[in-house]
Amino acid sequence: MDTGILIKIRQGYDTFTLSEKKIAGFILENPYQVIGLSLSKLSEECKTSEPTIIRFCRTLELQGYLDLKLAISADIARDRESKKIIHDTIKADDTVQEILNKISAGSIKAIEDTKDILDLNSLSEAIDAIDKAKCIYIFSVGASSVVAMDAQYKFTRINIPIVFYLDTHMQLTSCAHIKECDVAIAISNSGRTKDVVDALTVAKQKSAKTISITQYGYSPILDVSDIKLFTAHVENNFRSGAMASRIAQLNIIDSLFIGVACKRFNNVIEYLKITRDMMESRRY
Repeated sequence: MDTGILIKIRQGYDTFTLSEKKIAGFILENPYQVIGLSLSKLSEECKTSEPTIIRFCRTLELQGYLDLKLAISADIARDRESKKIIHDTIKADDTVQEILNKISAGSIKAIEDTKDILDLNSLSEAIDAIDKAKCIYIFSVGASSVVAMDAQYKFTRINIPIVFYLDTHMQLTSCAHIKECDVAIAISNSGRTKDVVDALTVAKQKSAKTISITQYGYSPILDVSDIKLFTAHVENNFRSGAMASRIAQLNIIDSLFIGVACKRFNNVIEYLKITRDMMESRRY
């Protein structure tokens, strides 16, 4: 059963058509009511047609209206059982304790929401692709570059060739060497960063397997992504939402790394020991 459907609807809202926005808005405002409505009743409430509702379900990668109601019911039941995370806007006069609490809550929410909307089949496919790849190329700019560097460090430690440059021109130049046996990973919270999308486009044109890590909802990067790994987006001020998104991206990178490491367990243990011993030898 699909999980996190209300999160998907909330975060994908801006990418929906006008008719889909009517349906999405009604569902978000009346989730309890929707699970008791027939298809025809919902179409009346939303002032749209039944086929439009079915198409909306397909947009959410559901088979039909029944799946939508079941997914909403699952979300409601989960929310009842779990402790609600308090995530609020940071104010200029907040105490240090309040700032810490709100930042921590935002990070936790980003991870939990991402866990709900991340497709496990896509995650598994990405792990398999990286495991079989001759080399990994990463494209990212700005704050997401921190995530790219973390990935570079992790995969280098287990002897998987990985290419990442902070300079965007070098990222695009590196595309000249991408082959069909390689994997290209683009990390972009918005999915609309031109330099990143352009580099991934070249990688796809050269038949490499392309993976995007981006927030849920349509963006141009999806058009050139073979595998789409979605993160949840946390709304806030002071760019704390962007901070939380970075935490969600790091969580996906960790999942990819551990997934590949488990496939290569015996070799990975030896590689990690070698690099750990090397670092230890540099300490006083």
